Parts: sequence; C-alpha cells; structure tokens
Amino acid sequence: MSDLSNLRIGFAVTGSFCTFEKAFEQAEQLRKDGAELIPVMSYNASSIDSRFGKAEDNIKRFEDICGHKVIRTIEDAEPIGPKNMTDIMIVCPCTGNTCAKLAMSITDTPVTMAVKSHLRNKRPVVIAAATNDYLAGTMKNIGKLMNMKNYYFVPIYQDNCLKKPTSAICDFTSVEQTIENALNGVQTQPVIGCSL
Repeated sequence: MSDLSNLRIGFAVTGSFCTFEKAFEQAEQLRKDGAELIPVMSYNASSIDSRFGKAEDNIKRFEDICGHKVIRTIEDAEPIGPKNMTDIMIVCPCTGNTCAKLAMSITDTPVTMAVKSHLRNKRPVVIAAATNDYLAGTMKNIGKLMNMKNYYFVPIYQDNCLKKPTSAICDFTSVEQTIENALNGVQTQPVIGCSL
C-alpha cells in the first residue's frame, strides 16, 4: 500500500462498460491510499445504460468513491489545466475510440478535453486500455500514443485470445504502480504480457 496523500488524480472513465467494476475498484484503492480523485466521464460512459449497469447508478457510485461531482461536459473539463487541478490523469478504462481521438488530438468529449487541458501543464497521462480492437485498428493509435510525450500505459494482455483474438485489456491491478512510475517519468514494464 502506497501513501498517495496530497496527490490529485484526474480519473477519467470511458465506455468500456464491462470493465467499470474493475475501474471503480481501482478508484476506491487510490482513495484509500490517500489520493484526491477528480472524476470525469465521457458522454457515453455517463449516459448509456448497459447490461453492466444503469448510467445513473454508475455516476452515483463514482461520485461516492471520489467525493466530487463527476465532470460530464466539455466546458466543465476545460478548466482542469488552467486551474491546475490535477497532478496526473488516468483514463481508466480507455476505449479504442478514445485512444484514437487522443492520438489525433481530437477534443470532442469531456474525457478528451480533460486530457488535453491537463497536458498543457506537461504532466503525465496514464492510459488503462480496454478494447476488443486493440490488436487490430486500434494498435496504430496505441503505438502513436506510446511515442508521444507524457503518455504512459498500464500493462496490457490479451483477455481471450481464442474467442476475441484482437481484444486486450489492461492489468487493473497494476494501475497504482503505473501511476507512481509515471510520476517519475518511467513506463511500467513489461507493457504487453500474457493472459492472466
């Protein structure tokens, strides 16, 4: 267990609904270890009901964990950088769609605006990827982000190589370690692992 007292983490959630439970568990652990969490959700993450839960229930749980209202609009995300609100930002889970937008500097959701605004202060962004398309079309965007300054990745593995051969998911249990390493300018290794 680490002491994350006084660390301000922007915790952004995008629409990989099947991984929300794991993401929220990591948010709870970060809070237990003393971090302040600034919650952000993409439009899809905050508005779509899925078989993994209702949007309003996910928002309430996230707000209860963080102790702050979820940022759900571009205009509310924009002040993150100018107001110096975050020391580090994590996108957890980060969909292939959001990876593509970040790689191309597209700012059209609360999460992409939160990352863009945070990056103006030249501080680290951690990507906790979860996408069925990781080893297909998304891979070029992951590669681009890995070569961009200030981006770090939670280690990734194929979650079902037989039934979903292009799918990959981050090792959520490595989130906190990846955050700590990123704050020191270090990428957690190995980045790509075997199925857990």
